[in-house]
Amino acid sequence: MRHQFNSMTHFEAVARLGGVAKAAQELQVTPSAVSQQLRLLEHQLGVRLFQREKRHLSLTIDGERLFQTTTQAFESIREVRNAIVRQRESFQLSLRVSPSFGEKWLAPRLAEFSKGYPSWNLRVDATPNFSDFETEVIDLDLRYGDGGWAGLYSDCVVNDLILPMCSPSYLAELRAISPDPREQLRHARLIDSVKAYFRWDYWLPCNGIQGARMTYPYRFDRSSMSVQLAKDGAGVVLESTSIAFEDLVSGSLVPVSIEFEVIEFSGYWLVCPSRHMNRRAVRLFSDWVSRVGKRDTDLARRFLADKQLRISFERRPHFGARDDKAAPMA
Repeated sequence: MRHQFNSMTHFEAVARLGGVAKAAQELQVTPSAVSQQLRLLEHQLGVRLFQREKRHLSLTIDGERLFQTTTQAFESIREVRNAIVRQRESFQLSLRVSPSFGEKWLAPRLAEFSKGYPSWNLRVDATPNFSDFETEVIDLDLRYGDGGWAGLYSDCVVNDLILPMCSPSYLAELRAISPDPREQLRHARLIDSVKAYFRWDYWLPCNGIQGARMTYPYRFDRSSMSVQLAKDGAGVVLESTSIAFEDLVSGSLVPVSIEFEVIEFSGYWLVCPSRHMNRRAVRLFSDWVSRVGKRDTDLARRFLADKQLRISFERRPHFGARDDKAAPMA
């Protein structure tokens, strides 16, 4: 079948261009190779496709019938190929991002992106599900996780900075209970972000807090909802500056205590098949989001340091053993 397709390609070029030499030039082969393919095709079909008169070739009736079909088919193939190449070189991008990160981090920065790249056509799909790049038309993911997705290119673009925070009014209620921040958290209403890697059941024992209320009155699969409830004074949330930085800057949320170290970890990753990085649009967006992510991570570090909070980089053990790893986007 492959040899027959090759012969058809040579035949269509000769019939369209009107000669073996021109077809050989277009196909970047020798004229003898083209003539050989024509003889092979005629032998396979059992008919003459060309009338040969000195150096001139003209199509027979069978050759004309075959040419009408093949030229339409090859023209369609060329059009699709050219469209794919144009799309590959164009500034169109389709990406998938977790809902909370898309809302709280990416969306506020897209105006900045649009100023630098005003002619781009960008489609953002906010969903907790990872892309299946083999079956979906998605250029890249911005994934929440610990990296290392088999068979895919990945690059950490934003570090998460995790700390317990609440509204100023709720912190005043906790301080009325005790001046000890650990005692405060033992009595606090804890808001649980169920898809976060660093959750209360891990954080509390690591910080020497026993006897806290582990029957969370509020549990959300969206970090943005957890943060909003904490802003409204309903409890303490263990969340990241990627989601809550503007609220910390405005004072709507405050750290519970400077006694607790801020956890830093590689939280958000640009992920795609390696072949997608051959597209200029993917490379440019990757460079932009990485640059902005590092800039804003540094900004968050400085802000927290000014609040006298200490930061330590941590990788929670056994990330890969999570039961809910099928839906880890927050």
